[in-house]
Amino acid sequence: MPSPIWTPDALSSEVRAYRGRCWRLVEAQHRVSTLKLVDTLDEQTLLEDLIEETKPSVPVECRHLDYLLATPFRYGSIYPQGSRFRRAGRTLGVYYASEEARTAVAEMGFYRLLFFAESPATPWPSDAAEYTAFAAEVATEHALDLTAPRLDRDEARWTNPTSYAETQDLADAARAGSIEIIRYRSVRDRNGGSNLALLTCRTFLQPAPIERQSWRIRVSPSGVQAICEFPEARLEFARDFFADDPLIQSFEWER
Repeated sequence: MPSPIWTPDALSSEVRAYRGRCWRLVEAQHRVSTLKLVDTLDEQTLLEDLIEETKPSVPVECRHLDYLLATPFRYGSIYPQGSRFRRAGRTLGVYYASEEARTAVAEMGFYRLLFFAESPATPWPSDAAEYTAFAAEVATEHALDLTAPRLDRDEARWTNPTSYAETQDLADAARAGSIEIIRYRSVRDRNGGSNLALLTCRTFLQPAPIERQSWRIRVSPSGVQAICEFPEARLEFARDFFADDPLIQSFEWER
């Protein structure tokens, strides 16, 4: 049976409610990186206010949110490269997150390796990098689950590792149909984790993250190792974990 054409009207019959937590990772220096440039905390606050003024504007409906939740929805400048559900250019923001912290760590591990794949002369870092994982609670009556029937018939279209054309088309149709969340299988987490693409900040139930974790992620010739301080957790992604991904198939591990 051929796949249906997913117009806004066609998607309307697939809409369902969704509620849950979702996780993102940011570098742990996101709060203190400017401190080394100043002498006092008051000066740091002033510096960060000045930096804030140079950034793209936050939509009015997102301005009550903590900056960790609001930042992906900033617009006004050109989005330099397209992503799975967002086109390049001056386009509306998308908040990407994972249903489980381990999936968010796998995604971050992949993109750390991708950086080194695209920079083969860059040596391995000597230390693990520190990250903050944070969870937000979200809910909507207007979600799409690309892992559920009938949408799962087109899984190959939704999980293409290198081309985002069809998922960007889907996101355009979803926005036209007032859909707020897209749930989809993580392409980078081979353990079967799922991700969320929030198309609007209206889906947040709380204005700030509801849980935080501290992670150290190390990339090395043996793969990716991740350690969480609390709650205690250890994850390891060996060389072959991402081996099937065409973006890093020719990865130079020895450098």
